[in-house]
Amino acid sequence: MTTDLRPLAPQQWDLYFDRLLRAFGGPGDAPEARELWRRLTETERSLAAWDGDELVGTSGAFSFRMTLPGGAAAAVAGVTMVSVQPTHRRRGVLTSMMRRLLDDARERGESAAVLTASEPAIYGRFGYGVATTQLYGAIDTARVSFAAPPGADGVRFRLAPAAEVAEPCEAVYARLAAERPGMLVRQPGWQDVPLLDPPRNRGAAGELLCVLAESDGEVRGYARYAVAEGWAPAGPDHAVKLRDVEALDPVTYAALWRYLGSIDLTSRIDFRNRPADDPMLHLASDVRRCEVGHRDGMHLRVVDVAAALSARAYSAPVDVVLDVEDAFCPWNSGRWRLSGDTKGAQCERTTDPADLALAVRELGAAYLGGPSLRALAGAGLVSELRPGALAEASRAFHGDIAPWLPHGF
Repeated sequence: MTTDLRPLAPQQWDLYFDRLLRAFGGPGDAPEARELWRRLTETERSLAAWDGDELVGTSGAFSFRMTLPGGAAAAVAGVTMVSVQPTHRRRGVLTSMMRRLLDDARERGESAAVLTASEPAIYGRFGYGVATTQLYGAIDTARVSFAAPPGADGVRFRLAPAAEVAEPCEAVYARLAAERPGMLVRQPGWQDVPLLDPPRNRGAAGELLCVLAESDGEVRGYARYAVAEGWAPAGPDHAVKLRDVEALDPVTYAALWRYLGSIDLTSRIDFRNRPADDPMLHLASDVRRCEVGHRDGMHLRVVDVAAALSARAYSAPVDVVLDVEDAFCPWNSGRWRLSGDTKGAQCERTTDPADLALAVRELGAAYLGGPSLRALAGAGLVSELRPGALAEASRAFHGDIAPWLPHGF
């Protein structure tokens, strides 16, 4: 079967989005969410696969800037809205869309493509590796308290509907995004994504609230949450549904968690996406009763090896030759000499003997400093060809702050 892959015409957006929702199942998005995604969609980067007059596949990309190890922000393609209708699975539709999206990213000078996956097993065959993880959990606040360092009692809290205090929260986010790899520099319009709160999607929860944490008149942190009603025979059993909690300093961060753990009528904090190295794990009095787990977050695909590896800094001096295998984007295949340190790096083709051999999928997984090359080698996914090269490269790639993607797209 031959499908016709074409850029999305703006007037086709409703059909495109309807087919996306049909492929994913469920009742569909609330009107408020639908309108937000309409505004954010870059139709010139969106693809529709047609079988005659029938739209059978959707995909697209957002033009993002993402923080890298060392603090630089790089242009990346945020692959999104990928679907194939059940009538056209296993016929090459997804492969043709992935081919076009990666070719387009390369032409635009984007050294990497990123996505969040509905099913993690899908994208490895296209060279994506799991570069970040999400911490999730449910904290029993009837039994767990949070440590309060000196100064926490001086933090002042101010509560408001989340949309009314978005500006100071964005200022805090911008400062934090410049420090943590994997975070996205907010482009115009994206400040509305964490505020999306359709009433029909709340279930037993109330409206999305935001508590601002202030010291000396300055907003130093915030938490966005809703309270979900629940009642047990013994009395109230409400839950804090935490969406975001961020702060510019440890005292404010601890004060925010103490606030969240002491909201009247609540006995639990549920959270779905925190960084793997969240300090909350060290503030909680009993981590066992936090019921934490990890799941995949951002999947990253290196589009241009030389540009990607040259764009980030490294935790320790490194000078290695990488033999990269990339069947889907063959321009990446071959040997590359990477030389760098904390100040920057350069990467270029070489004919020198290889020190390490790996596929582009594993390069993407290690790129932001999350999974270590040593751990990947332990799984048989990275081969050491020169003694000592693995330790050298693993130290250099790995960072002291876990990469993290705060929200999907």
